[in-house]
Amino acid sequence: MVSSPKRTMSSIYSRYKRLSQDYDLPLPSPADAHPHRSLGSAWCSRRFTKRYLAILAVLLVCTYLRFWSVQNATSDSKSIVVDDSLPPLYEEWHTEELALPQHDPELPPPEGGEGRYINFANHIYGLGWGNALQEVLLDSYLAYQSGRAYVFDNYTWSRDLDPPPYSDYNGKLIPSRIPLRTMIVGPTAGGEFAHGDNSPRSVGVEYFRKVCPTPQIVSADEINAGMGVQDPTAQQVITRWLDVLNTIDNRCVEVDRFSQQVFGYWTFGSASRLLGIWEEYKKSPIVRQFKWSPLIHDAFDTNYRLFTSPSALGWSFLPFRSPDPYAPIPGLLVLHVRRGDYEAHCEHLANWSSEYSGFNDFPEFPDKFVPPPGSGTNGTATEEAKAIYREHCYPSIEQIVKRVEEIRDTKAGKGLKNVYVMTNGPRPWVADLKTALKQTGHWSKVATSRDMQLTPEQKYIAQAIDMLVGHRAQVIIGNGFSSMTSNIVMLRMARDDLTPDSNRFW
Repeated sequence: MVSSPKRTMSSIYSRYKRLSQDYDLPLPSPADAHPHRSLGSAWCSRRFTKRYLAILAVLLVCTYLRFWSVQNATSDSKSIVVDDSLPPLYEEWHTEELALPQHDPELPPPEGGEGRYINFANHIYGLGWGNALQEVLLDSYLAYQSGRAYVFDNYTWSRDLDPPPYSDYNGKLIPSRIPLRTMIVGPTAGGEFAHGDNSPRSVGVEYFRKVCPTPQIVSADEINAGMGVQDPTAQQVITRWLDVLNTIDNRCVEVDRFSQQVFGYWTFGSASRLLGIWEEYKKSPIVRQFKWSPLIHDAFDTNYRLFTSPSALGWSFLPFRSPDPYAPIPGLLVLHVRRGDYEAHCEHLANWSSEYSGFNDFPEFPDKFVPPPGSGTNGTATEEAKAIYREHCYPSIEQIVKRVEEIRDTKAGKGLKNVYVMTNGPRPWVADLKTALKQTGHWSKVATSRDMQLTPEQKYIAQAIDMLVGHRAQVIIGNGFSSMTSNIVMLRMARDDLTPDSNRFW
């Protein structure tokens, strides 16, 4: 990962607003302050003379060629070490969250001082962004169904009542709390609902404390136990919680921070428990209006040279103009390759006969995983079973190259020519993987997470940046046991222009 000069939040939002001018749905301004204002570009409706249009076309061509040549000239540059200064604390982004227009007690119901809210104070912490995102989205879906405003919080590593600004992660300092809107800005994170949807907008936890000084505390342990089901489905959980919330007169509800999560690990980890809600979930604004943040899009635009070619771009991919920010990029194959502590995790999966995560196991997918003979049920698996799990969960370079060649020969893989590897692997190992992929002679470009140019603020949310790249792949080969892959696949399955066989697994 390469360091990149710091850009201010206002400049990123300005660029993001320009990008949003041709999107199907309007994207939020820095404070989402104008819920009914169209961001459609005014210049498209003006009548330019032929002369002005010709001049504009020439300028666009020159800008495009110059921008591409500058970017391409650095495509093979070596990574440089990010300086040792303290991680950013995202003060600007936190201030922007506090300034959201719905943070106004004078607003009429269902918002304002008389609005109805639910705060999931028991949200997970100290886990990866993939785990956090899947919970945030489903919690906000439950809030939406209940008619209460969802209360969003920081992506949290340390949940102490008075946590220090930094936490230790494998001997390195990381921010203890990162504002949610550095990564997503749709309805879950306070963005506007579509015109005509009068649901209360999500609010930040600080505002919730202001308008709800004495919320009614409910226990997820007690409510979930009331289902009388040991392993409930997501639909059973939602039905149970809606029944309970509908009996509560208090306009302010908070889930006890020390109780279990509303949607547990077993819910997300099982297709049989999760996919029953899919048809309604994918049509909800939580999924349909999901948006990555301006900071994420800015990183994507800065680094697009890594995973696409000039011929694949066309005018629609110019950084300042795009008709659909999530359209698949022709020719792009994205690989999700976990390393580090995932080796031990994969052995743990074998020891307990784990299956693919819920959204990685749609019945339409061509790749299925059935725990092999020898998988454990009591914490112990055979070496043969562990080897099979490793191939699907922690593949070697040879296994990765072999699988990539297999997918390249499929119908969905037709036309693939660039590879981007989402990975947390050590640099020497990643370099070996790139070399092995290039040696097949089938790829115009091979790039990885380690090649990204990121600002200090983007460095600590790099997983979300990778997820946007995966979101836009023509084909993705993901890790079926990973929540990060699962979120990407879920967003891809919500699109009409991506077929199920564009989502593959090791």
